[in-house]
Amino acid sequence: MLKNKDLNFKALIQKKQKLNQSPHSTMSHSLTHPHLYAIAYQNQHHHRSALTALDKSKDNPHPLTVSLVLANKSSTSTSTPTRSTRTTNTTNKLERIIKGFILIPTHSSSSSSSSGSLCFVPKKIMVVIDQHLLWTFFASLFGFVLLYIIRRNHNANYRKLKKKNSPQQCVDNNSFTDGEFRRVNGSDSGTDVIVVGAGVSGAALAYTLGKDGRRVHVIERDLTEPDRIVGELLQPGGYLKLVELDLEDCVEEIDAQRVLGYALFKEGKNTKLSYPLEKFHSDVSGKSFHNGRFIQRMREKATTLSNVKLEQGTVTSLLEENGTIRGVQYKTKDGQEHTAYAPLTIVCDGCFSNLRRTLCNPKVDVPSCFVGLVLENCQLPFANHGHVILADPSPILFYPISSTEVRCLVDVPGQKLPSIANGEMAKYLKTMVAPQIPPELHDAFMSAIDKGNIRTMPNRSMPADPHPTPGALLMGDAFNMRHPLTGGGMTVALSDIVVLRDLLKPLHDLNDAASLSRYLDSFYTLRKPVASTINTLAGALYKVFSASPDQARKEMRQACFDYLSLGGIFSTGPIALLSGLNPHPLSLVLHFFAVAIYGVGRLLLPFPSPQRLWIGARLIWSAAGIIFPIIKAEGVRQMFFPATVPAYYRAPSVKSDI
Repeated sequence: MLKNKDLNFKALIQKKQKLNQSPHSTMSHSLTHPHLYAIAYQNQHHHRSALTALDKSKDNPHPLTVSLVLANKSSTSTSTPTRSTRTTNTTNKLERIIKGFILIPTHSSSSSSSSGSLCFVPKKIMVVIDQHLLWTFFASLFGFVLLYIIRRNHNANYRKLKKKNSPQQCVDNNSFTDGEFRRVNGSDSGTDVIVVGAGVSGAALAYTLGKDGRRVHVIERDLTEPDRIVGELLQPGGYLKLVELDLEDCVEEIDAQRVLGYALFKEGKNTKLSYPLEKFHSDVSGKSFHNGRFIQRMREKATTLSNVKLEQGTVTSLLEENGTIRGVQYKTKDGQEHTAYAPLTIVCDGCFSNLRRTLCNPKVDVPSCFVGLVLENCQLPFANHGHVILADPSPILFYPISSTEVRCLVDVPGQKLPSIANGEMAKYLKTMVAPQIPPELHDAFMSAIDKGNIRTMPNRSMPADPHPTPGALLMGDAFNMRHPLTGGGMTVALSDIVVLRDLLKPLHDLNDAASLSRYLDSFYTLRKPVASTINTLAGALYKVFSASPDQARKEMRQACFDYLSLGGIFSTGPIALLSGLNPHPLSLVLHFFAVAIYGVGRLLLPFPSPQRLWIGARLIWSAAGIIFPIIKAEGVRQMFFPATVPAYYRAPSVKSDI
């Protein structure tokens, strides 16, 4: 086919040369151009026209003679018109064709010549192209100008708003003294945040928000040093949050002890589980201390900020207006009633909170109670480690709280405890618990019982189930509790404070109720993966470590001890979860069922039997029955798929950092 086209083109050139040699040829039009160019055109009536550039003239070295030649496609026609008639017809047809074209010069890509060429383009196409180019240019210019104006106005407004509503500027212009609060803008008080309670959560939160320039009013029922038997062990993950909040110096000068891991004891055997701290600074570890000393240090640091006021009083109620919390009503220690107003009220009044029912749906469970003792002048079998004894009926904990004291917590299932007053508790400890204590601690344990300083504390568990309320927020044990076996309560509280701080940082004006509500809704979702992992682990471990008459539960307990004793990833994985260094829900579920499968494998070796198969099946069923109800209470979607919750995207500027 290409060969036929080449032959036709050669024939066309030969005809063109004959026409040029004829004196009757009148259709040549000379155009000055330094290159030879040819283009062929074929119409719908089987005629073909061609533009052929001839050789350069001898007189003018640069002229280009463009001749238009028409050749009849039907070369076999018998009736051949004369040459002059054919030329005249050709000229008329070409004039009609050329009227619809525009001649455009083009440049040759050949390196051997600097000459160019000519190209015929239909006028209609050129008009359409010109219109598109013109409108595209004007649209782009208009868009650029509009974008420039919008960005300039936005930046100007942002700088003006930032200067006007910056936290430090608010502190300077609206500071308060001597507990006197004045109105701002005619309706809002001179306080940005009211914090109810000054425990671990309240004191840390007051300092954190005050450091960001917020005007904080803290109302605490009792400002004397607390004396509690829980809240004394801060996991490494919690210590990292303390560092992030610039509160790490609060564990100094209180005789706090470093905790580097745990030691497990079961039926005369033991295994040591160390925290995976290799990738962290040498100062990072767990910390154990007297709870009251730690809280007093944080209170003192919070009050060093001029925009934080700490006041002793009992909050009796939240002030509500049109569904929004506007402040609190409280009584001072002299019995006088006062009201305080702020755009945000944060309730952190502890596990015995009397305000939580307004802000959440409390489902408090009390699976057991702790009986607390202080052992003096004794050495733990593993220095700088917490000790967990898998006793009957439930675990016993030992950990240092000072250089000379060791805390002992004996878990007693249920809510009914032996009486301390009539000596039943002392008898229970000596007859039921003491025989299961490691020999190194036995004498100190008996001496502590004889001293009679026995304390009790109910172990409460409450999943977070908030009622999002404009103007108010729940935090700490008032909002969410888990069994204290793993010591994860303070880690969750400090992690929540970091999340809230990062959420509120971009919000300079807390009086913007709509924006504040959106950010607070995001808080409940963003905190969930970390908090729910620690909560689930605490509940699951307590049930696994507790004794049970069920054979499947016994196998699960033994399998857990043996699994952790394997070392490597089998111990560092679970201990990283417990320490708060790797609080990932999926990792928790995988390790938990790995323990169950390991237990089944122990049963089936060396030879399976129908009875062992049945116990193995019940073991898997028991493991599912332990962990799945806890996960359900925490919220499957929020725990594993927080990105599918709409509130996750209401604070897009910080969710990636959380």
